[in-house]
Amino acid sequence: MILILKPGREPSAVLKRLAELDHVGAPSHVDGRWLVAVESRTESGISDRLRAHRDVETVQVSDPPYRLVARERCPEGSLVDVGPVTFGGADIVLIAGPCSVEDEEQLLKTATLVAEAGATMLRGGAYKPSTSPYGFQGLGIPGLTMLREAGRRVGLGIVTEVMDPAKVERVAEFADMLQIGARSMQNFDLLKAVGRCGKPVLLKRGMCSTLDEWLLAAEYVADAGNERIVLCERGIRSFDASTRNVLDLAAVPAIRQLSCLPIVVDPSHGTGRRDLVGPMAKASLAAGADGLLIEVHPDPDRAIKDGGQSLSLEEFGALVPELERIAPAVDRRLPSRSPVVSPA
Repeated sequence: MILILKPGREPSAVLKRLAELDHVGAPSHVDGRWLVAVESRTESGISDRLRAHRDVETVQVSDPPYRLVARERCPEGSLVDVGPVTFGGADIVLIAGPCSVEDEEQLLKTATLVAEAGATMLRGGAYKPSTSPYGFQGLGIPGLTMLREAGRRVGLGIVTEVMDPAKVERVAEFADMLQIGARSMQNFDLLKAVGRCGKPVLLKRGMCSTLDEWLLAAEYVADAGNERIVLCERGIRSFDASTRNVLDLAAVPAIRQLSCLPIVVDPSHGTGRRDLVGPMAKASLAAGADGLLIEVHPDPDRAIKDGGQSLSLEEFGALVPELERIAPAVDRRLPSRSPVVSPA
């Protein structure tokens, strides 16, 4: 970090302030202006305090403000295990299922067929954020119970969203992986709660968030004690109404340069259009994604939420072989499929 002092200001007061913050500065005089170089382990923690100093004009932060999730922490990339599934390894992780848990029949039918088609985890919403207070809010605990039973019967781990810090422990009793949705990405109390919980976390990018803001949200989870984090690119808001969001696939290789965390892509929310989910899923693998999060419904036209961006079971089954052909081109693979045998 470099502190550029205001014209005519001496560094003595700034050096004293640095000492109070348990840091050491190295002053130098360049082109009639004093500069102070600071080697800091927590630049983001003191930069705001130093910007407020009366003698400081500019603070230039050289290192990223996140440390625990930075690429330098694990240059080869980290692996996140969720039961037998590994994010960040050679296998592409396919997470599939309905936007919302509606009833037992809908969920079990979807779970069975996506598992047979090649999904490696089951997604489904028991608690649903809704822009309108009159929208479907989810089934809550009964929905979580259905998810756990469906996952048990088809042999898939469960990914579901948690929205309330007070409910983290309860949702964690049912889920194998906790999802933080786009609207909750900067709910810092929630991030801390899932960090303390210890369950693997799927952290979606906020719809208006920069990459730094996204990674700082992940840093909250890691700083609370949980580094089992998988990022999920789900599109960002734009002026163009032809798609629900703009799916930022450039974020995938960019995140790989910035962070050690695995990253998956949600082409369902990223486009909001069923006809675009398949093409963008294939493009996501080509961009380097570690997995996909895809909404699948047995009858999308009658879905309670997000039917327009959900694949039918047949469409998902047809997509998986296309993904299998793309994966080897980027030195990846989809796990082998096996018939689902439901336990008694």
